[in-house]
Amino acid sequence: MKLSEFKFAVPKNAVAKYPADPRESSKLMVMNRETGEIEEKHFKDVLSYMGKGDVIVVNETKVFPARLFGKKEKTNAKIEVMLLRELKAAERIWDVLVEPARKVRIGNKIYFDDNKCYCEIIDNTTSRGRTVRFSYDGDLHEIIDRIGQMPLPEYIKREPTDDDKASYQCVFANPNKVGSIAPPTAGLHFSEKLLKAAEKKGIKIAKVQLNIGQGIFETIEVEDLTKHRMYSEYFEINKEAADTINKALKSKHNVYAVGSSVVRALESSVLTSGIVKPNKGWTDKFIHPPYEFKIANKFITNFHLPASPALLLSAAFLGNKEALFKAYKKAMKSEYRMFAYGDALMII
Repeated sequence: MKLSEFKFAVPKNAVAKYPADPRESSKLMVMNRETGEIEEKHFKDVLSYMGKGDVIVVNETKVFPARLFGKKEKTNAKIEVMLLRELKAAERIWDVLVEPARKVRIGNKIYFDDNKCYCEIIDNTTSRGRTVRFSYDGDLHEIIDRIGQMPLPEYIKREPTDDDKASYQCVFANPNKVGSIAPPTAGLHFSEKLLKAAEKKGIKIAKVQLNIGQGIFETIEVEDLTKHRMYSEYFEINKEAADTINKALKSKHNVYAVGSSVVRALESSVLTSGIVKPNKGWTDKFIHPPYEFKIANKFITNFHLPASPALLLSAAFLGNKEALFKAYKKAMKSEYRMFAYGDALMII
């Protein structure tokens, strides 16, 4: 398939600027893969489609306030630094994006927090990408938590607030799994109340990790989808999660993957016998139509940007591009909210 087949227009007023409150009050569109039937619900109804023994697989990665604003030495020019990932903790070296990139060269220093902390550019990686070495006293992660902003996508046309530090974060985010610059947005619809109700119903929650990184900002530049390469992202699937998922598979219960990051982690850890193996490492798996999914048979996602990797994964899961576009068209007509802070789509 070609990239141009997945482009369409989204009205500006359809883009959600703020999350639903409470989380489970967001809208939910349910689409049946076999019949093409579409139902319009609210996310609080999601458990009515699940039964005892089913498994919900979530991504417990935690988002950190990765957007820093500093001043370039000598000129005091304002520079935005987006932290992508820590490369060498002992040497304080990070992979970052900078803006405006044309002003930032090797050897430059960018100061933060009233000059108490700075980073020095030590290498160029991409047009906007840089490798930097930080210099500071104390714990850099504490500094980031204090001065950083949540990295809201550019299409959310407002400044981040302190509220975003809680709302742009899943309730199941693990403080020991910090590493993402965006949440698994399908997970934003779950509340603690909903998760407790799921467990009370006998539905298992399996937690995996995939650190969502630079790929969240990427646009696909090639028309031939087979030529696109994803950025690698770190993931972990522990034995407990694998055992929970595999037990459901063996007993013919449903496995609900919450978000494309979960699907990519699961599909990166499949044994030839068709079960999940405990695993950790890096994945650059790019899923687009046609694709045969091995683990999850149900998928909870959001309404995504046109021609984005997440949209292509949704089309692959549904197995019918025209049906997906029908769902999107109906969602926009019914005033569903789109993208990261938007409403949900469940493919069953």
